[in-house]
Amino acid sequence: MNRKTLKYKYIIFLATISIVGIFLIQFSFMRYSYRLTKNQFTESASVALKEVAWQIMVATGTTANYDSLTPVEMFSGNTYLVNVGVAIDNDLLKRNLQEQLKKHDIYDCFEYAIYNPEEEQMNKGVLVVSADEIRTSAYAFPVDKNYTNYFSIHFPDQSEYFRSQLSIWYFLTGLLVLVIFFFAYTLWVIIRQRQLSEVQKNFVNNLTHELKTPISAISLSAKVINDKKIIQNPQRLFEYARIILEQNNRMSKNVEKVLSVASLEKNRMYLNKAKIRLDEFITTTCQNFKQSDKGQKAKIETELNRFTPEIYADQFHFTNVLINILENAVKYCETAPEITIELTKHKNKYILSLKDNGIGISPDYRKKIFKKFYRVPTGNIHNVKGFGLGLNYVYKIVKAHKWKIKVDENPKGGSIFTIYIPE
Repeated sequence: MNRKTLKYKYIIFLATISIVGIFLIQFSFMRYSYRLTKNQFTESASVALKEVAWQIMVATGTTANYDSLTPVEMFSGNTYLVNVGVAIDNDLLKRNLQEQLKKHDIYDCFEYAIYNPEEEQMNKGVLVVSADEIRTSAYAFPVDKNYTNYFSIHFPDQSEYFRSQLSIWYFLTGLLVLVIFFFAYTLWVIIRQRQLSEVQKNFVNNLTHELKTPISAISLSAKVINDKKIIQNPQRLFEYARIILEQNNRMSKNVEKVLSVASLEKNRMYLNKAKIRLDEFITTTCQNFKQSDKGQKAKIETELNRFTPEIYADQFHFTNVLINILENAVKYCETAPEITIELTKHKNKYILSLKDNGIGISPDYRKKIFKKFYRVPTGNIHNVKGFGLGLNYVYKIVKAHKWKIKVDENPKGGSIFTIYIPE
């Protein structure tokens, strides 16, 4: 692992710790604010209900007993018992409850019931949704036989109160999430751009090296040919002419490879599809490849299972796809290259597998090898030339045909490139 990669990981780690820390602090503030709001609701409700009890006692002229009572007792976080000590009028109670709760900023709906001492049970509960909407309550109000004249009130939903009190925290939390999102996105873009810069830098270095070698060879050969004495040695003249032609072809192929990928990026892919016999096409492509410099080194076996599949594909681009994969199988092999091409069919798909005995590809890099300019890291060893464009071209052509491609490990050593082709 190089120092730059380690630095990026440290940056991501520290940024992650910072973001998690900010979220934990914000969560702690939210939790504290929630508890504070809950206590505030309880206090506001208790004060409002004490005022209701006072107003009822004022209406009945029994305020002298107020100091001897414990007006409000909380059964749970949502249910309160209010001891009045006198008979309670339902209309008077309802009116005072609405006024006092509104006065203390409690706008939630509530339901209440009055205890009937004669029947020793709670009267039928009343659900007050709003000033104009009153319904029968289905809530089972608790009974306390220690008191004679009291009513019980229940708040089924405190969300409206909490929303009004915590709205500023909700807004700040949303703003914080938005800021963190943009911070994370910006960090990702910076790291991504840095990685792309490194990849493009490596590409330029590789391209410069690949072009510099044939240019040097052509320059040297041209100097030799420019000597008038070379005419006296025709064999030597033809040899240097051959070197110039060979190096010129090499340079042209490299330039064409770069231009073809650039063309794919710039323009929409146009495929000239035609019906082809897949087994014959594979056989012909392998024969042509065997005649090339790299192909002469490889042993290629085909297992086409003796059926006659027909597909629609762009013959030119499909040929380049297979040639690219075959060339990689030869380039990235440390022994005598052996390639097996197998064609099978499963359901409505043809499965074309190209197995090699090369150095293989680590699972960490298998999804990355199809990216433009990407080359599998090999430390400081650069014994295999390339730009990281071949497999990117393969992926684009396969995708344009609406096929699929994946890379697996060959159990016998090497890699397996599998192309899935619908009928």
